[in-house]
Amino acid sequence: MTMTTPKPPHHRLWSLIAGCAIVFGLLTSAASPLQAQTVAVMVNGEPITNYDIEQRTKLNFLTTHKQMPRQDVINELINEKVKIKEAKKFGVDPGTSDVDELYSGMASRMRISTDQLTKTLAVQGVRPDTLKARLKAEMVWGSLVRGRYKESLQVGEKDVAAVAQEGGETIQTEAFEYKMRPIVLIVPRGSAATAIESRKKEAESLRERVTTCEQANAYFKSMQNAAIRDSVTKTSADLPVPLRELLDKTPIGHLTPPEVTKQGVEMVALCDRKATKIDSPKKREIRDKMFQQKYEKKSKDYLDEVRRAAMIEYR
Repeated sequence: MTMTTPKPPHHRLWSLIAGCAIVFGLLTSAASPLQAQTVAVMVNGEPITNYDIEQRTKLNFLTTHKQMPRQDVINELINEKVKIKEAKKFGVDPGTSDVDELYSGMASRMRISTDQLTKTLAVQGVRPDTLKARLKAEMVWGSLVRGRYKESLQVGEKDVAAVAQEGGETIQTEAFEYKMRPIVLIVPRGSAATAIESRKKEAESLRERVTTCEQANAYFKSMQNAAIRDSVTKTSADLPVPLRELLDKTPIGHLTPPEVTKQGVEMVALCDRKATKIDSPKKREIRDKMFQQKYEKKSKDYLDEVRRAAMIEYR
């Protein structure tokens, strides 16, 4: 039988130290200084680092222009961790492409490109992933709360009428559905004011000639540097007051007055307008407000519940 001579204790200790040194070397070479941050809080086994807190503080200052206390920032990050974990339990787990789409959508609403948004954040020392993490948490939590509590969040007609009566308000019962086709006479960016004025005169001339949506389609599809969009349908409650009033004054088949925008000179061809039982603007306003109040209360109660069940350890 072959006997194996035990290694001296100091040899085993040296092997352990050497092994740790190799692992440490691999970790430090694979991770950037930003990743090797001190953990401030553990939430259900997931870390929140001091770097995460620093990044979120900068992002919040950029969006609110106020310096948020450190503990408030930590609470915000803890909330997001528990929201995402809870959402995963119910299969709400968006992928990277979904979050990237949210990020791009935010840039679009700001009327800038995705690259411009990234550069704007970088100037303030904020990484795109910091904003994406917040957007993801907002999305999954909204989907989860609305999905789980759909029935209790509904606002009935009687509830809307009761709130309106309490406030001494009369609900407008008349509402319309508008079928429209947006039109644009394209003016290149940087064009002289005379070029814009010339296109406005052209638009006014067309307004006098167009009396049906069929005519509008024929004119603008054959015209150079012009476009007519696909038909869209909106109700009174969907439209801002100025546009709604404008459409109510526009005869069916005719064009609204020209408006100068970034694309050029824009108008709308009103193809149809009919009465509808869909919410009037005032009813929609009351309904949306009541829904938001219900949602905020349910969201807070639910978040309190999952936070109480969470394992939160401060370091």
